[in-house]
Amino acid sequence: MTAARRADGTPRVVVTGFGVKSPAGGTPDEVVAAVFSGKSQAVHVQELLEAGTAVSYGCPAQPFEEERYFTRPELRRLDRMTRLGVAAAEDALADAGLRGPDAPAPWRRGVYVGTAAANLASVVALGGHEHAGTLHRVPVPAVPMIMPNATAANISIRHGCEGPCPTYSTGCASGATAIGEAALAIRAGRIDAAVAGGVDAILTPFVMAAFARIGTLARRDDAPHSASRPFDAGRDGFVVGEAAAFLVLERADHAAARGARVHGEIAGYAAASDAAHIVAPRKDGRVAARCMAAALADARLGPRDIGHVSAHATGTRSNDGAEALAIDRCFGGDAPPVTATKGVTGHILGAGGALEALVALRCGAAGLVPPTANFAGPDAETGRIDVVHGEARTIPASAPVLSNSFGFGGHDAALVLTPA
Repeated sequence: MTAARRADGTPRVVVTGFGVKSPAGGTPDEVVAAVFSGKSQAVHVQELLEAGTAVSYGCPAQPFEEERYFTRPELRRLDRMTRLGVAAAEDALADAGLRGPDAPAPWRRGVYVGTAAANLASVVALGGHEHAGTLHRVPVPAVPMIMPNATAANISIRHGCEGPCPTYSTGCASGATAIGEAALAIRAGRIDAAVAGGVDAILTPFVMAAFARIGTLARRDDAPHSASRPFDAGRDGFVVGEAAAFLVLERADHAAARGARVHGEIAGYAAASDAAHIVAPRKDGRVAARCMAAALADARLGPRDIGHVSAHATGTRSNDGAEALAIDRCFGGDAPPVTATKGVTGHILGAGGALEALVALRCGAAGLVPPTANFAGPDAETGRIDVVHGEARTIPASAPVLSNSFGFGGHDAALVLTPA
C-alpha cells in the first residue's frame, strides 16, 4: 500500500480510523477480543420479557458513557440509534486524528451511513400517540427523531462535513454499501475523506414480533448464548443485535502527507441484486458469487490472493446455505478459510458490514482468522466451505480479506479489504 494510486490511476482509499458501539464492546480492542473469545453476547431483554414476545432475547449494545459525547439537551432529542451512530463516528474520527488543520476542506469531507431500519424504533414508539388519542402530546423533537437520515445529518453537523451526506438502506448490506460508495466517491475525486459505516437499534417488541411472524428468528429461549449459529447444521434463525460501526476512509496520499496511521485499504467493492425474493436469497448463490468476483476484479486480485472470507452468515437455513454455495462458486471449489462474527454479536443488521470490516482488518493484520462461535459442524450445504471454529487459524499476515454482506430485498455487497 505504499503507492498512492491504483493500477487504473485512481487514488487508493485507506482506512485511518475505527469507531464502534456494539454488543461485543465499545472499542475495537474489546470487539476483537470478544470475537476471538467465541462467547455469544445474547441475553434476555427485560422489555421483551415484559411484552411477552415469542423470542425474548437479543444482543443489545453495551452501555457507554453517553455524557462524554452528548449534552443533556442532545440526550433528550437524539434517539438511541442516533446516539450509537454519532458516538461511534466520533470515536472513528478521533482515532483517525482527522481534525483541525490536518483535515481536508469541509466540502471535501463526506458522511456515508447505512441502516436497514433507520429510526423505526422511534417511529413505532411515537406513533403510539395516534392510537392513544394523545397527538397533542407528540414531543417537539419528534421529526428529527424519526428522520431516516438523522444519524448522517447529526454527524455532518457535529463535524462540519459539507460534502455528500447520503443514507443508504440496502437491508443488512447497508453498512458495507456505505463504505463501498464512500470509497468510490474518493476514487472519483469528489471528496478526500469520509466517515462511513452503519447503525441499527431495533431490539424492540414490535420488531421482534414482526421478525418472529416470518420465521427468521432463532428459537432457543432457554439458551440464548447458543442461539446464533452461523453455518452450523443446527442453525434455525438469527438473533437480533444492535450496534454502530464506522470507518474513516481517506485518500492514500492525503493520509501519508499528514503521517496518519493506516489500518488497511478498501481495495475492492461491488454491489448487486438477487432480483428474486423480498426476504430470501437466491438458493443457487449465482448473483452473490458474481458480486464477490466483481469485488475481486475491482481490487485487481484473483481468488488465490484472498487470505480468508468474512461471511455474512446470519444463522438462518436459507442464507447460510446460499452463501456457502456462493463462496464455493466464486472460488471454484477451493475457498480460503471462512469465518463469521454473528455467533458473538448477533445479527446487527445495517451495522454488520462495517463492524465485520473492522474485525477483518484488525485480524488480518495479525495473520489470524477468528473462530466462528457456536459452530459444531456443517450440514450438506455448509460443508462445501472450510468454516474456522474452535480456535483461531493462522494465515499469512496482511493477506486480503473478502467481506460479504447480504440484505432483505436481495441486496448483495462485497468488500475486498487489505490489512496494513
